Amino acid sequence: MKFGIDTFACDSGKSGFGSYLLNLAANLPAKEGVEYTLFGSPLDRYTYSANVPFCEVHCGDSMNAQRWWHNFSARSFYKKHGINAVLYPAATRLLPGGFKTPGVAVLHDCLSVILAKSRFSHRMALRGFEKVQAIIVPTQYIKNDLLRLGFDGKKIKVVRHGIDHNRFYQRPLEANETLNVRPFAIKRPYIIYPSSVSGEGKKHVELIKAFDIFKKRTGSPHRLVLAGAETAWGEEVHKTALLAEHSQDIIMTGFFPQEGFPLLVAGADACVFPSAQEGVGLPVVEAMASGVPVAASSAGALPEICAGKAVLFDSDNLEEMAAAIETAVGDKKARQKMISEGLVWSKKFNWEETARETVDVLSGLLDD
Repeated sequence: MKFGIDTFACDSGKSGFGSYLLNLAANLPAKEGVEYTLFGSPLDRYTYSANVPFCEVHCGDSMNAQRWWHNFSARSFYKKHGINAVLYPAATRLLPGGFKTPGVAVLHDCLSVILAKSRFSHRMALRGFEKVQAIIVPTQYIKNDLLRLGFDGKKIKVVRHGIDHNRFYQRPLEANETLNVRPFAIKRPYIIYPSSVSGEGKKHVELIKAFDIFKKRTGSPHRLVLAGAETAWGEEVHKTALLAEHSQDIIMTGFFPQEGFPLLVAGADACVFPSAQEGVGLPVVEAMASGVPVAASSAGALPEICAGKAVLFDSDNLEEMAAAIETAVGDKKARQKMISEGLVWSKKFNWEETARETVDVLSGLLDD
């Protein structure tokens, strides 16, 4: 059997799609009788894995040209290269409308959310989800969203995303140590919210207000670090932070360089994740793997991802959020329980298992 893995629309490894593919390709299991081949833009030849053969596709760099190729030329390409089944890691961007060669689409977020904000051209590509033979999703929450949209549950497979345990792990740090994580020097103790500042549903505004309540109630020295790339919504969050009573203790980093990000997470006393719209929420698992207690929203996929290893709160209830922060940083017994249980739970999120289960889904298409 030969499995093809589509690298188109994965941004040459520089996005969430790309990160997924980088980790998956690096952990593909060696199985007797199974071959893999990556295919995509010539620019991606050296991007993903030196251990997996790569086939260049010369179809142009525009999304329209790549969509045309997927719908009208891919079939002959698969036949020429002996590809028996194909994995589409960026399926919401590029997915054929028909599948003579069996396909597996990877869906990283709720399809209903994507459909609500997609442009017409993207919505056309999404029609392939109705015809593709299998859909891999990282959480039961996303599967339930597909079921509500009328998809056949038999073709939806839940396969957890992994995290990189070589980057996210518990580290010995001094209590008041200043962390030099370029381009910042951040003095501990602090609380971190590692998420893009991309809309109301991320609940940055509510977190800042709850942080004020927490500070007034406890007199704690903790700072609040908001670490994530900003969209236009960031202006509203900056205004809220400037008007906060404890604005001097709020740090907005913008996009944070990947090389220093694991240390930034590990240095936090707690990870607070109030987003009400997460289809996955892997940053909370990365925090757990780093030995950091988590307080998270009770909305979206976060209760599933946290699995009872975090303190949950209603992200629209500021008092409840402030109390959850207080528990995560100040309750020694609760902290120790969350740390020990979180370290164990996070080990279930590993790329070796993700890759193995993904290949099992591909194999299952040919066994049927």
